[in-house]
Amino acid sequence: MSVDPMAYEAQFFGFTPQTCMLRTYIAFQDYLFEVTQAVEQVILRKLDGIPGCDISPVQIRKCTEKFLGFMKGRFDSLFGKMEQLFLQLVLRIPPNVLLPEDKAQEMHPCGEKEFQLLQREIEELQERYKTEARAQQALLAELEEQKIVQAKLRQTLALFDELENAGRDQGTSDFRESLAFLVQNSRKLQNIRDSVEREGKRLKAS
Repeated sequence: MSVDPMAYEAQFFGFTPQTCMLRTYIAFQDYLFEVTQAVEQVILRKLDGIPGCDISPVQIRKCTEKFLGFMKGRFDSLFGKMEQLFLQLVLRIPPNVLLPEDKAQEMHPCGEKEFQLLQREIEELQERYKTEARAQQALLAELEEQKIVQAKLRQTLALFDELENAGRDQGTSDFRESLAFLVQNSRKLQNIRDSVEREGKRLKAS
């Protein structure tokens, strides 16, 4: 069998030419064996009808095996020549022929230097893509952090509005009275501040 991989032919046929020839060889061998067995059975039946025949089935089997070996040797010799012809003239794509999916190479030929430049350009684009992807992830994380801070600020503003409204309702327009009222609610502000700081540390750590 040929050691040439014939990859371009395999791309066209969907199988390697060597595989095709191997299956053909096996099919011929199987057919030869079946025909030889059939001939042996016919000979045995004919001999049974001849009275006083001294030829035994064992002798017939030896002759059949000898004939099979002779035919196999002849077949191997002929098949080797046939395989060579098929692989060179029938199952081979000429070097000047391009498959339809490779026509772009003919319209846009590329030398070795150009190919290397394209490879470098592809690698640079891949690296740039990875960098932009990392930057996008960082921006998304920062945006998420801003959303959390805005939510905390809205809570703080809402608390100040509540304090202001509560002061008006209680008539604590005086500075000292407002300060005392603020002191009473300072714990709420402290809890919000601590929560914001913990969230900020968690986001920086991640």
